[in-house]
Amino acid sequence: MTSTPTTTSIEASPAVSHARPVLAILALAVGGFTIGTTEFMTMGVLPEVAEGVDVSVPTAGHIISAYAIGVVVGVPILAFFGAALPRRAMLVWLMAAYGAFNLLSAFAPNFEVLTVARFLDGLPHGAYFGVASLVAASLVTPERRGRAIASVMLGLSIANVVGVPLATFLGQQVGWRSTYLLGGLLALATMAMVLAAVPSVPGDSEASGRKEAREFFGSLQVWLTMAVGAVGFGGMFAVYSYIAKTVTDVGGLERGTVPVFVLALGLGMVVGTWLAGELAAWSVFRSLLLSGATGVVLMLVYYVAAPTGWGLLPVAFLVTATGSVLVVNLQLRLMDVAGGAVTLGAAMNHAALNIANALGAWLGGLVIAAGYGYRAPALVGAGLAAVGVAILLVSAVAHRRAGTVPAA
Repeated sequence: MTSTPTTTSIEASPAVSHARPVLAILALAVGGFTIGTTEFMTMGVLPEVAEGVDVSVPTAGHIISAYAIGVVVGVPILAFFGAALPRRAMLVWLMAAYGAFNLLSAFAPNFEVLTVARFLDGLPHGAYFGVASLVAASLVTPERRGRAIASVMLGLSIANVVGVPLATFLGQQVGWRSTYLLGGLLALATMAMVLAAVPSVPGDSEASGRKEAREFFGSLQVWLTMAVGAVGFGGMFAVYSYIAKTVTDVGGLERGTVPVFVLALGLGMVVGTWLAGELAAWSVFRSLLLSGATGVVLMLVYYVAAPTGWGLLPVAFLVTATGSVLVVNLQLRLMDVAGGAVTLGAAMNHAALNIANALGAWLGGLVIAAGYGYRAPALVGAGLAAVGVAILLVSAVAHRRAGTVPAA
């Protein structure tokens, strides 16, 4: 059967005329930096948080899970009700809510209120990235839309190199509440930049939440793509979650070397996000297959290199670089297969990725608790990445049977 090409949803949407798209995309990327800094800085000040609200460190870790659950819950709800809203206004209101819930976190009197605040702060996360991706794509020509979306995601990657270390240092020196105050200030700065640099972008006037949900969740390709994110990307979190113990207990290095490895992970995200934009211009679907297969190999290399100490450093860099290529192209892929439900398609990727976060860390913890050591999560990661590749192949078969091909 001869396959016929599909038309992507983002390519079908009209471009918005704007004299300075670079500044607009920069403003959107600052929002990514704000969210990335706030999401990951909690891990760096978790002992201080635990002491501050009088709970154990493992119990304090539940606020990280609460945030992730908030992301998963918030994406479909906000996308459902916000598809027809003007997109610049929606970005401003999402970031306003993000800042407000950070302030609630900063002034939380006890652990229970803090947990609720972190859940609420997760709600705008995925919707912001989804709407920001749509706006960025509308500001440039079709062949540059992959790069534009990657630029928005680059803010999150840079946060892991700059924002998270600085916020962690601030929390350790001034107190953990100062980190959430910083998150609120960053959200305020994002709002100002979006209002100043991003043009007015209309929503989809014909969209309705019910119509979008029916079209989106009724698509086999949507479910397969989200499964790739929820399972295949879990491999990266299986190793990222236990990097500190892997470096010290397996690699035999001093505790002071752990920040170097964390920095390498962050730099890998930055490079991978940039590379993703270039690969997307070649082929989104092939980029997914390439990054998934490379991830399987890298997880196995990670397992072998862990006892060598510093030999693990370049492998850790490549793991997150490859994972970031997967993330950006999954975003593009989901926007493509979403059909008319473009708002949901742009946002649901982040719900899938937060499921991957929980799944990878949980399965990695299981094999460690079973006595297989801190190298074992890398094998779990290889298995998860392999399942992700298998799902992509199923997706390709489904395309062929339907007489279509994945959009390049």
